[in-house]
Amino acid sequence: MGSLGAIVRHPDDVYPLLKLKMAARHAEKQIPGEPHWAFCYTMLLKVSRSFALVIQQLDPQLRNAVCIFYLVLRALDTVEDDTSIATDVKVPILIAFHRHIYDRVWHFSCGTKEYKVLMDQFHHVSTALLELEKNYQAAIENITKGMGAGMAKFICNEVETVDDYDEYCHYVAGLVGLGLSKLFHASGKEDLAPDHLSNSMGLFLQKTNIIRDYLEDINEIPKSRMFWPRQIWSKYVNKIEDLKYEENSVKAVQCLNDMVTNALLHAEDCLKYMSALRDMSIFRFCAIPQIMAIGTLALCYNNIEVFRGVVKMRRGLTAKVIDRTKTIADVYGAFFDFSCMLKSKVDKNDPNATKTLSRLEAIQKTCRESGLLSKRKPYILRNESTYSSTMVLILVIILSIIFAYLSAKR
Repeated sequence: MGSLGAIVRHPDDVYPLLKLKMAARHAEKQIPGEPHWAFCYTMLLKVSRSFALVIQQLDPQLRNAVCIFYLVLRALDTVEDDTSIATDVKVPILIAFHRHIYDRVWHFSCGTKEYKVLMDQFHHVSTALLELEKNYQAAIENITKGMGAGMAKFICNEVETVDDYDEYCHYVAGLVGLGLSKLFHASGKEDLAPDHLSNSMGLFLQKTNIIRDYLEDINEIPKSRMFWPRQIWSKYVNKIEDLKYEENSVKAVQCLNDMVTNALLHAEDCLKYMSALRDMSIFRFCAIPQIMAIGTLALCYNNIEVFRGVVKMRRGLTAKVIDRTKTIADVYGAFFDFSCMLKSKVDKNDPNATKTLSRLEAIQKTCRESGLLSKRKPYILRNESTYSSTMVLILVIILSIIFAYLSAKR
């Protein structure tokens, strides 16, 4: 659960955190009995616990397809990310990966920790894939083929321009958006979304991750792989690694803000995509990561800590997002609240301040024009001063009861 300090500062996080804990235990109990499916769902919990929780809401057939889709692309991503693999070995694997996924005996040892387990025992994923309906298999194969080819292209090419950046993000995430839209359509639950909207759903998430993961990526061993486009970072420093040095803090933050402003371009497309979804489980599956993304951008913006450590939403707020995102009104509300938070951090002296404010105002305008802001639950920027003392008192009482119970048992 969240840290005690965070809970004391945000006592209304307690209930959502408890619900999240129970949901995690429920997800663990829902793991199928068949060895290959057990492996897939157990691995999903290990490589992405939050994704594993959200996916549980989908109906069984679609859930299985999305689970395998995710693990296939995670395996492909593991090959791409492993900088110890020689290029002449890596590129052919990426290009042929869409064929390997059908081979029950194929595996390739790479990655670390749970990702190595996934790659070493990939035959379980292949076995599960072959049990899916043919239309699901075709969609997964098609996206894997495009993504592998795109990854191979950028193994050999740097991300120089903003157009390169958009193209790379399309291959590694936009195609995921297109693939999920195809799976939703194949399930019969949704109309097929326009490609440009599906692409933006992926790009918004990917660009957020690339921004947040600067320090982890620049310190990658044996060598770093960076996806911040030279066209942006070269306006501020001579070498991209210079952004992490304290003497360049002002320029680093300006560069960071430039990157966040670029990512905000996709927010309105995301809102349009989500507003068209009809199935509640698919809606929540799509909406929760998007809210997490704009929340993360709001935290990263103008924040030097991106170059010093890890910046992410507190666990309690994540639990709230998962618990309370139920309608499109909640999405408009979250996007509006987080854009307000981000707007309050804009320094008028920042080189991109005008552009940033313009994009934030466009997001807020879309949210206001939905006519749904009054129906949302304002859990993001809530004024806790009127009730926090009571909540702290309740928390102390609960902890006291738990402590007394444990002492009595001892």
